[in-house]
Amino acid sequence: MEEKTATILVVDDDKDIVAAISKLLELDGYNIIKAYDGIEALEKLSENEIHLILIDVMMPKLDGLSTIMKIRASKNIPIIVLSAKSEDTDKILGLSIGADDYITKPYNPMELTARVKSSLRRYMQLGDIGTISKTDEIKIGGLVMDKQAKSLTVDGAEVRLTATEYKILELLMENAGRVFSAEEIYRKVWNEDAYAVENTVMVHIRHIREKIEIDPKEPRYLKVVWGIGYKVEKIK
Repeated sequence: MEEKTATILVVDDDKDIVAAISKLLELDGYNIIKAYDGIEALEKLSENEIHLILIDVMMPKLDGLSTIMKIRASKNIPIIVLSAKSEDTDKILGLSIGADDYITKPYNPMELTARVKSSLRRYMQLGDIGTISKTDEIKIGGLVMDKQAKSLTVDGAEVRLTATEYKILELLMENAGRVFSAEEIYRKVWNEDAYAVENTVMVHIRHIREKIEIDPKEPRYLKVVWGIGYKVEKIK
């Protein structure tokens, strides 16, 4: 499936906002499904093949954060949070429970469409299985990344990553031993300029650690180089 034929679920209790975002994305060729609260969003998700979700935080019946947690229990599709809250703590909370990105209202239309395109590109790359080959692997200790299958195993057990988590880990594993700043990681994975992105990258790094490390507080693979950035250790 091509990125432009992707189906996007837009969720907000403000019908005018849903209409405006839907029109903006439809002009870019995306298929749009609308929902006005968390319960309706989950229903639409179960009835349709959705490739990306744009979701508000403050909604009736079931708020955006609770909805994201329910979605993440079974699906890895990209989720972008739309909220009037601009505090860093709110952004970190949204990312911590599984959102891939965060845009504050009032949003810039060009920024919104760019974020949607970037998230979909990562998701499509992860979902494009192709022919599985064992010749395109990265092995570091018990970590095995199959770049053809877009999969990761840790000590033989498959680990499910979101598209963003996969791209971050792929970058670090391909360059094992090299330290990347948060800004470098953001530019290479999100494909856009990095400004005040430390918290965003930090939350995704923490999620990856929780999935690949026996003890995330004493990581074997994914290390922080204080004041500089992050790296995957070279391990045979």
